[in-house]
Amino acid sequence: MDFAAALKHLVTQVETGLDRYVTAATTRPARLHEAMRYSLLGGGKRLRPVLTLATARALGLTDDSALPAAVALECVHTYSLIHDDLPCMDNDDLRRGRPTVHRQFDEATALLAGDALLTESFVILSVHYSSRPTLAQALTRELADAASSRRLIGGQMEDLLAEKKPTATVDELEFIHINKTAAMIEAAFVMGGICAEAPQDSITVLRTVGHHVGLAFQIIDDVLDATADTATLGKTAGKDAKADKTTFVKLHGIESSRRLAHEHSQAAQTALHSLTGDSAFLQALIESMAARVN
Repeated sequence: MDFAAALKHLVTQVETGLDRYVTAATTRPARLHEAMRYSLLGGGKRLRPVLTLATARALGLTDDSALPAAVALECVHTYSLIHDDLPCMDNDDLRRGRPTVHRQFDEATALLAGDALLTESFVILSVHYSSRPTLAQALTRELADAASSRRLIGGQMEDLLAEKKPTATVDELEFIHINKTAAMIEAAFVMGGICAEAPQDSITVLRTVGHHVGLAFQIIDDVLDATADTATLGKTAGKDAKADKTTFVKLHGIESSRRLAHEHSQAAQTALHSLTGDSAFLQALIESMAARVN
């Protein structure tokens, strides 16, 4: 398998789907839709939608029917980034190497663009799976749960509460990132499995894989924030330490964090081996993520 070529193909497929399924920039009010697409189409690793497509293929799906689900997932992820960057949250100036939405447009437009992308995700699922209501319901439930007050938004709230908190615990740190980060990556794997009509035991395995990949991804992000520069990251480096955020590096240190990232990556790969199907690409993707902090 040529991993780089396979990854490039999936990313291109995602980019095409984002442009196809998300409301055109010329739609009234144009400023809102321009802001939505500015953030959504502004590059990025596309990790979550790629995981959805790759998982569906690994489990035997041979057509492009998982693409709307992958796009819907990326809409929710992008909404969360827009809101994370707002002055009332992380107050960041850069995202994916470009000005954040509230810097490029204004704060109110950024807020509404995030709201609209969250809503757009469920429009996409309801429209593009309307002929398969059971599938639409399962995908909607999975994505809504991952983005809920108990998961993504709850993790974000706990993250804010933990800022500048000298007594923050490992349990609080893990709650933040099991929900703020891992929930959406877990949903990426599971939505791919749902699209492929995988049996429940496979879905359970995919949840485990997503849990470990999500935590590994966050730990790697924390390490890179402390060790890489702004040009490499495409966002402001060192902002976690400046804000005194509760991170894996703050609680465990850089070397222990690297070890934890490796352990979670290994656990994800071990779980993947129990799936029926060709998981070679997913294995290689997890290895490439872990290599970023070696």
